[in-house]
Amino acid sequence: MAVKGNIYEGGKVTSRSFWTSDGERKTVGIMLPGSYSFSTSTQEKMEMTNGIVELRLDPDGEWSRYKEGEFFMVPAGVTFEIRCVGVAEYVCSYLNESK
Repeated sequence: MAVKGNIYEGGKVTSRSFWTSDGERKTVGIMLPGSYSFSTSTQEKMEMTNGIVELRLDPDGEWSRYKEGEFFMVPAGVTFEIRCVGVAEYVCSYLNESK
């Protein structure tokens, strides 16, 4: 299995990308406290495995809170904002994308 390390936001967000045996790309990551903005090229499913994040898909929209055991979907082709009060851990699945 090939694993690729990713570092964002000056090291405050890190992840490891890998492909499952079914050909699905996933990342496992950690976000330190802070506010971040990310863009998507494919639909993503973010599963929270530890901590709490707040998500805003629209710059003028409201913030939604997600905690350990919950997930949210991010459409392809958008820029979204996410903020963490404490350390947050996640698994991201990139849907409709194959190796």
